[in-house]
Amino acid sequence: MAQIDDLPPLREVIRKHGLSAKKSLGQNFLLDLNLTGRIARAAGPLAGVTAIEVGPGPGGLTRALLTEGAARVIAIERDDRAIGALAEISAHYPERLTVIADDAMSFDVRPLLDGRPARVVANLPYNIASALLVSWLTAEPWPPWYDRLVLMFQREVAERIVAHEDDEAYGRLAVLANWRAETKILFDISPAAFVPQPKVTSSVVRLKPRTAPEPCDRRALEQVAAAAFGQRRKMLRQSLKSLSVDPNRLVAAGDIDASRRAETVPVSGFVAMARELTEIRNAKPHIA
Repeated sequence: MAQIDDLPPLREVIRKHGLSAKKSLGQNFLLDLNLTGRIARAAGPLAGVTAIEVGPGPGGLTRALLTEGAARVIAIERDDRAIGALAEISAHYPERLTVIADDAMSFDVRPLLDGRPARVVANLPYNIASALLVSWLTAEPWPPWYDRLVLMFQREVAERIVAHEDDEAYGRLAVLANWRAETKILFDISPAAFVPQPKVTSSVVRLKPRTAPEPCDRRALEQVAAAAFGQRRKMLRQSLKSLSVDPNRLVAAGDIDASRRAETVPVSGFVAMARELTEIRNAKPHIA
């Protein structure tokens, strides 16, 4: 295992601060500093960048981000036991690490950004990973406050993020993610690299926000995708009825056969249907 700085090995940090992983917090600590360094490097050149990290735990990825040259790291951690360990890292890297003892699901990091490019790099707690991703993908205004997301998920979730039409994993999350970002699985990490070992392989995913996604109302897109995939084995002419509009108008807008199922429709098709849904809802009643 690489020694990237003069701070103690992560296993020693865990023992010192009583940081046994809590299942309730979705914690699986990545202790191999070779791998944390690889994740940090996957985030691209970090010089001048403010890196946002969620769930740093004992600080392995935190140290890698600082070592790889991040101008500043903002680490959001709700586990009070980890604050002492992170304070030691902060002392080792003066004025470059800000530790926020809060819940990332509700904490707004934007007021802390200092004008530098912001980049989210994190081994996300499994139990909030998807919800956090959706919150970042639905940020307004768009383009968002970050220039990319480099995040670790369970492999199954990663496949759902990067999926395209006709892929088994294609669904609502893929529509949202690939509408607003370019997505890619960068590499996998074995369960053996974590303490405790999860039962599944993990994957590091990169999402780069599109400067100008195909125009449509984001909420309408989410509603169309939710309706279509909510009954994914049914034809669109049936599944889209839950939107209380004529499904034929929606599919016609995207030049889509109403007998198709949701998993065969590309993101552009969902965008076209979302635009039509917005037009229908905004149309004023005709007065003779």
